[in-house]
Amino acid sequence: MRLLERPSCRTSNWSGRSNTLPGKKILVSRRTPPNATPKTMAMTREARGGRGVDVRSPEMLGTLATHAPRIEEFQFVKFRVEGEVAHLRLDRPDQNLLNERMLMEIAAGINSVSEKREVKMVLLDSAGKAFSGGIELGEYTQRRVFQLLDAFHSAFAAMMDTSKPVIVVVNGPAYGGGAELAALGDLVIATPNAKFAQPEIKLGAFPPLAAAVLPYILGPKMAMELVLTGEAMSAERAREVGLVNFLVPEDKLIDKVDEIIGRVTAQSGPVLTMAKKAILGSLGLPLREGVRNSMKVFLNELADLEDSQEGLRALVEKRAPKWKNR
Repeated sequence: MRLLERPSCRTSNWSGRSNTLPGKKILVSRRTPPNATPKTMAMTREARGGRGVDVRSPEMLGTLATHAPRIEEFQFVKFRVEGEVAHLRLDRPDQNLLNERMLMEIAAGINSVSEKREVKMVLLDSAGKAFSGGIELGEYTQRRVFQLLDAFHSAFAAMMDTSKPVIVVVNGPAYGGGAELAALGDLVIATPNAKFAQPEIKLGAFPPLAAAVLPYILGPKMAMELVLTGEAMSAERAREVGLVNFLVPEDKLIDKVDEIIGRVTAQSGPVLTMAKKAILGSLGLPLREGVRNSMKVFLNELADLEDSQEGLRALVEKRAPKWKNR
């Protein structure tokens, strides 16, 4: 069976609105969906060329594909909104192995705050000693592959397409799908306990998301090394190659997380969104097109914000800005 290019059942726009398409289709079109975001377009641009598969039977999707779990019914993700931060914690002892339900809960938690102006960022971390050991082996069956890939796409699309900055905290092994979750963080904080690996090649497969995402983050050579060898990368090396932003001792982790939360949430929410949009919207574009894209966001969207004017006034008046988040 040919591995699939890209599920197409869920998309989001830069306003944070999540659009769930009818449950009859999940996978895969060779064309980029018309409302795909710049990040998903950039990360799939070089993965095109394979034939897609279109599964039209709703029964093959299972119930989770068409009905997102309600937050009060979450089983494997602890979710809460605290101030300006939405917290998601992977909590499926003891290795936080990912299954369809857990992935759909990640997606539902992130999507639930996409349109909440008062929430400025999303924080994803884990309970236990492992961040995530990857996909539960029982999910790797021919009968369930479509449901699993659909759930994967829902979680990863939520992380890629949300307008909120996503911070991922890794304090243990992140293997397979867990490493892919970590890679999708806009900022990654790790301790020396963290390890990153894509061991799928040892199981006679390859990680389709990592194969598309890692070249943009690490470059093709490093992506090849991780995917083709399946060997684990230490937290120290992950910091050196750019997979991790901040590496701190475990006893300093909470302080570092609080520091980064404070530094991000001190900014204007909509300006954070536009900065993220400008950066990710330029991925994969030639330099001149990327500059034009960034300038378009700056001139056509940023200038209309009250907070943009407030920032200039505060600078002139030599005071701290008072953001209205609009």
